Amino acid sequence: MRTTKAARLLAAGAAVTALTLLSACGGGSRDHADEPVGSKAPVQPKVKKPLVDVLPGMPPVDDPADLYAADRPNRLSPVVKGFPSRVYVPNTNSDTVTVIDPATYRIVETIRVGRQPQHVVPSWDLKTLWVNNDLGNSLTPIDPRTGRAGEPVSVHDPYNLYFTPDGKYAVVMASMDRQLVFRDAHTMKVVKALPVSCYGVNHADFSIDGRYFIVSCEFSGEILKVDTARMKVVGQEKLPLHGAMPQDVKISPDGKLFYIADMMADGLWILDGDKFTRPRFLATGKGAHGLYVSRDSREMYISNRGEGTISVFDFTRNRLTKKWHLPGGGSPDMGGVSADGKVLWLSGRYNAEVYAIDTRTGAQLARIKVGSGPHGLAVYPQPGRYSLGHTGVFR
Repeated sequence: MRTTKAARLLAAGAAVTALTLLSACGGGSRDHADEPVGSKAPVQPKVKKPLVDVLPGMPPVDDPADLYAADRPNRLSPVVKGFPSRVYVPNTNSDTVTVIDPATYRIVETIRVGRQPQHVVPSWDLKTLWVNNDLGNSLTPIDPRTGRAGEPVSVHDPYNLYFTPDGKYAVVMASMDRQLVFRDAHTMKVVKALPVSCYGVNHADFSIDGRYFIVSCEFSGEILKVDTARMKVVGQEKLPLHGAMPQDVKISPDGKLFYIADMMADGLWILDGDKFTRPRFLATGKGAHGLYVSRDSREMYISNRGEGTISVFDFTRNRLTKKWHLPGGGSPDMGGVSADGKVLWLSGRYNAEVYAIDTRTGAQLARIKVGSGPHGLAVYPQPGRYSLGHTGVFR
């Protein structure tokens, strides 16, 4: 039977529509039912690769451009939240620790400790303050939550105290014994005593990856490079100045340079720790002694003990930008920055006093009389995940 023209057109249109639908469904590829089982691998979660290959057991470096990123204002670890804010001042000649309330600038307690306390050192886990009784051959623990002192622990010649970045070992700067003594960080039992050929080991700081640390030797004018894991001296350098007397050591926020205060050279040695080549020098002021990084990691405060001043070094500009003078002079020595970053606290070594200095203006906020020979005072608590020792080197 012959079809009409209209019927033929209608049939052709239906065929085109069917072909279009089939093409859309197929998308030009085979049906999913024809794919072999397991042809699509499961999506794997992306694992963030550490940017810095750190010492095993050491917390990761979250920001390689700023080692002090965890030290921002009031960014306190849960471990120390609730601890009362205090300034602990070891008086070397009085054999006491003066405890100051920084909110009122008043002395709230005086703790009797061992002979010649040199520094008050926060432990790696932030739970204990250790008073280094150098000539008393002991460490007095203070509970920073209660302020109570515990029974002294027998440790020979503890001039200063540091902790390896993995939290395993305390490193005693046995200055007169001419040793670096690695001890269990909790029991203080000796793990290894490392003899050194320089005189007067006293201060240190660790590399960005924690695999080595730089040590100053004040009486022989030398610096050491020590392999952390091997507990071995891998470099030793005489500073290029007769009579040099290196003191405090701090690493730059980007981890590239170490700054070493020198109280006889009256300034800073600036060292490439990785290469351990000849350092360059920057004059700051008479008796340069302590080094403290600001809470924003932009500046470093340098206490010039011999002239009663504090120099301010700008990391971003790589130069000194300010110098603050204590009214009537003084002998600013060791200390720390308040948790909010607004106050720099320093001991007045030869004046039996402590200074509170405004970090915005350099103005003296308070001058507090304490015992004789105040030295390595600790401001506590401070921001940070863990402590590397001294009067508070936090990461």
